[in-house]
Amino acid sequence: MPEKPILEIEGLCKSFPGLDHRALEPVDAEVPPGRIMGLVGPDGAGKTTLLRLAAGLLTPEAGSVRVLGLDPLRDAARARELTGYMPQKFGLYEDLTVMENLDLYADLRGLTGEARDERFETVLHFSELKPFSGRRAGALSGGMKQKLGLACALLSRPKLLLLDEPSVGVDPVSRRELWRMVHELIQEGIGVVWSTAYLDEAELCDQVVLLSGGRMLYNGPPRELAERVRERCFRISGITTGRRRLLTRLLDREEVVDGVIEGANLRIVLREPDERTMLESEAGEKSGTVHPVEPRFEDAFVDLLGGAPPGTSALAEKIEEKRHGEDARVVEARELTKRFGDFTATRAVSFGVRAGEIFGLLGPNGAGKSTTFKMMCGLLKPSSGEALVSGTSLSHAPGEARQKVGYMAQKFSLYGMLNARQNLEFFSGVYGLRGKARRKRVDEMIELFGLADYLGQSSEKLPLGIKQRLALACAVMHTPDILFLDEPTSGVDPVTRREFWSHINGLVRKGVTIMVTTHFMDEAEYCDRIGLMFRGDMIAIDTPHALKESVVSKDLEKPTLEDAFIELIQRWRDRKEVA
Repeated sequence: MPEKPILEIEGLCKSFPGLDHRALEPVDAEVPPGRIMGLVGPDGAGKTTLLRLAAGLLTPEAGSVRVLGLDPLRDAARARELTGYMPQKFGLYEDLTVMENLDLYADLRGLTGEARDERFETVLHFSELKPFSGRRAGALSGGMKQKLGLACALLSRPKLLLLDEPSVGVDPVSRRELWRMVHELIQEGIGVVWSTAYLDEAELCDQVVLLSGGRMLYNGPPRELAERVRERCFRISGITTGRRRLLTRLLDREEVVDGVIEGANLRIVLREPDERTMLESEAGEKSGTVHPVEPRFEDAFVDLLGGAPPGTSALAEKIEEKRHGEDARVVEARELTKRFGDFTATRAVSFGVRAGEIFGLLGPNGAGKSTTFKMMCGLLKPSSGEALVSGTSLSHAPGEARQKVGYMAQKFSLYGMLNARQNLEFFSGVYGLRGKARRKRVDEMIELFGLADYLGQSSEKLPLGIKQRLALACAVMHTPDILFLDEPTSGVDPVTRREFWSHINGLVRKGVTIMVTTHFMDEAEYCDRIGLMFRGDMIAIDTPHALKESVVSKDLEKPTLEDAFIELIQRWRDRKEVA
């Protein structure tokens, strides 16, 4: 006899005032004990709404939710004891220590006496946070914050765990740790709902619910959805030059559903299998060869949502080509070191970025990537060493250097009290645009990024994908030579990320130089070269392909970039321990 589901959702609907459609159309799903249900979909799909309804934080318009047969609203006290909820944004108190946060959540759960002490010991050991129990939550890395959030959610020994994008902004090492922790929990029979922007994570779930515009488009095993695009997925290899130009051309064709860069190769999804002849013809012009590949969940996800955006970037089309000398280094870090008191955030970091190159900075949370970025942009003064932009030192002539740079910060960096139009006008003035030129550029940004419907809205209340568009529009307002992007697509769905990267690829083809940090390994594949940082040191610099090749072994015959990331860090640790 099958076990009773831990979570049962039947005909669930939800509307909000001001929306022209339901936030959630009728949804039916269930989560058995010891299973993970993935929740995926573009921004505004209804994922967070569904989780809040399941947690009893919202009242459904129609339909029902049951947690082990209990209604989260009518049986609130008992249902909440059985449910652990981890919200999308860090829901803990950053001014409190790890232990103080646990104390607070234990008080809210009514956990006292010996049971409280035993539970603290269990969750601190499980999350590996015991050595950091006295550290302020705001001083934790992104991965450690997520572990603390999970630890607090587990205090009541829940039977149902609701996780709203727990791995956003978390590096691959910490992501694997979170998955290890959750897999241990499902061995105990806990049911898990995991909302995610990482589609490789969706493939690890037992079942996936795909939402778009509040509607459920798919509910079933991820492999079954991937099978829908079998015989339509191909890799183009052997491209000598111009892979970005080829990708742009292919994405502009009606026959192509999706396409991404994978290091030196391209991955293409066609609408029909018999359109391979067209693909071979296009690839042949670049000396590329076409091979069929196994379908992925992400391929089918983009296909089901109607395909990727066009390859041609309207933004790049409006920018004049940047002229630089051959192999000119337009960004240079020379022995950059930054100390905060006794803590060294970066240690003698050196690298150079050529004109028209995408250079990626990768590393775990706390590796020093954002600190390096801020020094390269002139937002942070190095303790020693020098940062140069187009040959100009940021220490000696910061104003001149900054006019050549556009910067998009890791967290939404615009002014929340200003609406979208006011932010555009403010940043155009900061970058020295005046009069007609200023008005023209603001109007161009509104049209290019589709912001017309959002101009009067407070920027902090915009949907995440629109926030990112607005932030990029402000960063490129003055058509900079160099663009610094610090985790620009964190938390953004795959289709929006593709739109973002079509702009980046177009800008690079116009000679703009890009520096980017990211925790999405598929995005890192777009980079010409990658610098891998760990604990303040630059531990490797090379192309994505070369980094993967450097870790090939009997155990890793075909390593992914994530495999290379983790293996290179482990090798660095091993060398330090021996030394």
